[in-house]
Amino acid sequence: MSLNLIKLCVGVDRVSDLAQWQARRLAEACSRGEEPRLLHITRNTPKRAREILDGGSLYWVIKRLIRVRQRIVGVEPYEREDGRTGCALVLDPQLVRTEIRNFRPFQGWRYFSADDTPRDAPLGVGAGDDFPPEMAAELRGLGLL
Repeated sequence: MSLNLIKLCVGVDRVSDLAQWQARRLAEACSRGEEPRLLHITRNTPKRAREILDGGSLYWVIKRLIRVRQRIVGVEPYEREDGRTGCALVLDPQLVRTEIRNFRPFQGWRYFSADDTPRDAPLGVGAGDDFPPEMAAELRGLGLL
């Protein structure tokens, strides 16, 4: 069974913001003549990378709610701007909406077992802009999301 990671998506208010930010990063890489890959840089390398690469995803927490995931397709060493070593999580560019679930704040990334993850949202659900976090949580509590 694959293992996932979960991480706060700091500075992003909606899934559409994350999509735009990532599209901009891919376009910038292309304009510099680099391979267009989505890298999320972290300080620590997951010790359980083999399990993560067996179909695992990075679940993004946006405004205290899990809303979306991206498949992790690589875990690579990375030299950060400060000269220290880090880790590059290579992400599939496809954002997969999930059922919305509350999640408490934390720092860094955490392992997230498949048993704890929200299911993918049905196709077409959440395709438009996101609801405000409070409204989404209330609608989910009512069973409407």
